[in-house]
Amino acid sequence: MKHISNRIGHEANRRIRLTVLGAAMMLAVMLAGCGQPANNTRAAFVLIDISRDYAGELEKARTLTNFLLGSLNSGDSIAIAFIDNSSFTARNMIARTTFDHRPSVTTRQKREVRALLDAFIERFRVPSHHSDITGGLLLAADHLEELGAGESYLFILSDLHEDLPPWLRRDMPVALRDVQVIAVNVKRQRRDNNDPQAYRERLASWQERIEGGGGQFRVVNDLARLDNVVARR
Repeated sequence: MKHISNRIGHEANRRIRLTVLGAAMMLAVMLAGCGQPANNTRAAFVLIDISRDYAGELEKARTLTNFLLGSLNSGDSIAIAFIDNSSFTARNMIARTTFDHRPSVTTRQKREVRALLDAFIERFRVPSHHSDITGGLLLAADHLEELGAGESYLFILSDLHEDLPPWLRRDMPVALRDVQVIAVNVKRQRRDNNDPQAYRERLASWQERIEGGGGQFRVVNDLARLDNVVARR
């Protein structure tokens, strides 16, 4: 009788241990799920082509930047850079900041970004002879990856006609995983009027390259449609 009682006691203890272990495992899973808050931050990078064929469109950069500054909030980031003869350099950065959690500081930061872009546009005189678009993409990709925002946007103000200096090497992939790349105001060149297919092929080529690097590509020629890209919060 004592032997049977011991067996019953051992079985009861085993079931209790299994129940406790199961509860502990479920609690660990629940805590792991709750331990990582959702990353709701957004980062926007603006590339401005200042080559001969596109330099006249600088005012569009001001319009785009003003839209983004009105859409981004505390915790979000913005950076602006220009595309010229060689674009993968720190000197190509015009402005960059991550907005503070304090609204008053965020407001000041937005004014500073706007002022830096205005100053760049005002002192701009000589367009670049070449356009290193790939270098600009590499610069933006590195910056966005470093920020690690929940949503990353790369806006390109350019005709997307890359004209590299002979000494630059740019035959390399551009890592743009989960980056939404938006080509804005893709100006048609004069020769595109003679051969519209060249314009379409230029867009298709960039789309293939960007999507091959893990990014998403779209064209928004009408700046009034930017609300469909970056929603205000």
